[in-house]
Amino acid sequence: MSNTNPAPTVPIAQGTAEPEYRLWEPVDVDVAGVFRGLSSDDNAYRERAQRFVQEEVRPVVAGIWDRAEYPVHLARRMGQLDLLRDGVSVPGFPEQSLIAACLTTMELARGDGSIATIAGVQGGLALRSINSCGSDEQRARWEEPLARGTELGAFALTEPTHGSDSVSLETRARTVEGGFVLDGHKKWIGSGSNGAIAVVWARGDDGKVQGFVVPQDSPGYRGTTIEGKVSLRGIWQAHIEFDGVQLPTSAKLPGANSFKDTAAVLQATRLGVAWAALGQAHAVYETAVNYAKQRVQFGRPLAASQIVQNRLAEMLSQLTTLQTLLMGLTRADERGELTGPGASLGKYTATRTARDMARNARDLLGGNGILLENRVARHFADLEALHTYEGTETVQALIIGRDITGVGAFV
Repeated sequence: MSNTNPAPTVPIAQGTAEPEYRLWEPVDVDVAGVFRGLSSDDNAYRERAQRFVQEEVRPVVAGIWDRAEYPVHLARRMGQLDLLRDGVSVPGFPEQSLIAACLTTMELARGDGSIATIAGVQGGLALRSINSCGSDEQRARWEEPLARGTELGAFALTEPTHGSDSVSLETRARTVEGGFVLDGHKKWIGSGSNGAIAVVWARGDDGKVQGFVVPQDSPGYRGTTIEGKVSLRGIWQAHIEFDGVQLPTSAKLPGANSFKDTAAVLQATRLGVAWAALGQAHAVYETAVNYAKQRVQFGRPLAASQIVQNRLAEMLSQLTTLQTLLMGLTRADERGELTGPGASLGKYTATRTARDMARNARDLLGGNGILLENRVARHFADLEALHTYEGTETVQALIIGRDITGVGAFV
């Protein structure tokens, strides 16, 4: 394999001075040619996301993460650039292929985990729920504002006492004259305290899970931002209490009448989570390569050490394996051949592998690896959340294991 990224000229530190490391410099991550031969439309989305990250996310992301700010302006900017839809077809917008949506997610996550999660919640979950299960009136009202980022949406499924067993959710929607009354709690709901609406999943009178579009300014809706997070600090996640929230009949999603409908939305986003992990894996590898070439110790760059080269080779091997797996699964999804266990395999493998790469990169950077400005620490922390949401490692393993053996082992 030829070296297409020769080491830059390294300014040797004078005395106690330390050079400024250029850790965002592009590095060739496509050794196997996984991304060659993409259509011009797919490449256009990828390149647009790359430019957005380099020009608008990069200069401010460390401060956003440090201060735990929700970057509303960046969410709206993603809408302007058509980076929020996650492949959902919306009138007035060009068609976006599944590959284009995955590449967009990858590049957003390469910049920052919170930015990619904002897009995932907005397009992959809230918009997709309304697009898949909503009425004509609900789609007409909400699809364009969600796609453009002028209104923020949430997806409220997880509860304080029901995380991995979300099928057992207990939030209730009682039928009353003229509509429904909503009572219960939700937790870890992205954009649930600062959005316009939340797509809420609750049990109806028949005990089946149903979906509702709930304005966040409804009386009885209380969304409290969860503080003290060490991961995904750039997206606000909420603990929501529904205390007698009154909803009109028109609030119900007519196509959401069982947990299978909820699961269909989640399965459609599971590959996106895997691609987000791949984007963060790209980021930590890119950072490690740049640092190894620029950091001088014992009179030579770290890259001149055998153990460092071994680490970088290991990371590139892991990265290429992920690229190949996820592209294969995505092509299968395009053909309509991807199964639920296949999507779980992608998520399971991607987040496990990216976490390991982030650990390796953080260690390679030494003390500089814990500084937000040096990129790796943010991804190292953010991958912990990515590894958990949309189904924990254990749940994904049980889905895969059931498919392998034909025996369910969830209880």
